Amino acid sequence: MSRQTGPRRLGARGLVLVLGLAVTGVVVVAPATPASAAVPGLVRVAVTSPANSTDFRSVTATCPVGKVLTGTGYEINGALGEVVVDDLRPNGGPATAPTAVTVGAYEADAFTGVWTLTAYAVCANPVAGLVRVSATSAIDSNDFHSVTAACPRGKVLTGTGFEIVGATGEALVDDFVPNGSTVVAPTAVTVGAYEADTFFGNWLVIAYGICANPLAGLARATVVGPANSNDFHSTTAVCPVNKVMVGAGYQLNGVTGEGVVDDFRPNGSTLVAPTAITVGAYEEDAFAGSWTNTAYAICANR
Repeated sequence: MSRQTGPRRLGARGLVLVLGLAVTGVVVVAPATPASAAVPGLVRVAVTSPANSTDFRSVTATCPVGKVLTGTGYEINGALGEVVVDDLRPNGGPATAPTAVTVGAYEADAFTGVWTLTAYAVCANPVAGLVRVSATSAIDSNDFHSVTAACPRGKVLTGTGFEIVGATGEALVDDFVPNGSTVVAPTAVTVGAYEADTFFGNWLVIAYGICANPLAGLARATVVGPANSNDFHSTTAVCPVNKVMVGAGYQLNGVTGEGVVDDFRPNGSTLVAPTAITVGAYEEDAFAGSWTNTAYAICANR
């Protein structure tokens, strides 16, 4: 992983600006002002729940004082596909910058083993125009729900989140896809969720987007894992050189509700800016078909 470097020197041609003072005849040489990084002070914060066999648990990762939330992540340890994340919910609102993310997870079926849940917050010094937006699907008992949260006009997407309401562990997110490309900044996230088993109750999905004023170099990196019928798939998307990761997403294709994303883990630390996302997924029940696991990293200039 790369450590975050200091700001780059940009600006006018040449390294100095020469000012002639007509009154005194003195020549003053002033250094060019270095430009700020797109997301200065970027770090990753992790908070892990107690280890036990409780059916549901929730944990919140909060940014250090003075920093804001640009992206999210989570990790389930010890459950091997028997636990599904129901909530990956940034705080904040349409006029308030998010500063924390809450992750909630249920056991999909009765599971007697001990497991833990980790919430990851990707945090930075204040980012201009940072807000959290949301969009809610219809509420019904359909097997599949999908909804897209789009940033306000003129803003770009830095991070993502979701929430499943009413299914209590009986539905799981299959699509968690920021738009954009290697040359186009993302501006929206689409969340799609399937019922894990037949569920007759009404439920809905909420998509959350963390949005900001345009950031230098913002783009989406994509890595698609191999197509096979293995029980576990792991894929890592890495930002290009001299970029850092502000947020992420994932997508499972071909498994239609039988795949559980167990790891959605940004690298980095409280001292090192994240540069990659690892997405690990298990089959929730035995599934004979081939499927793929795609990781998306939202990256910006250092």
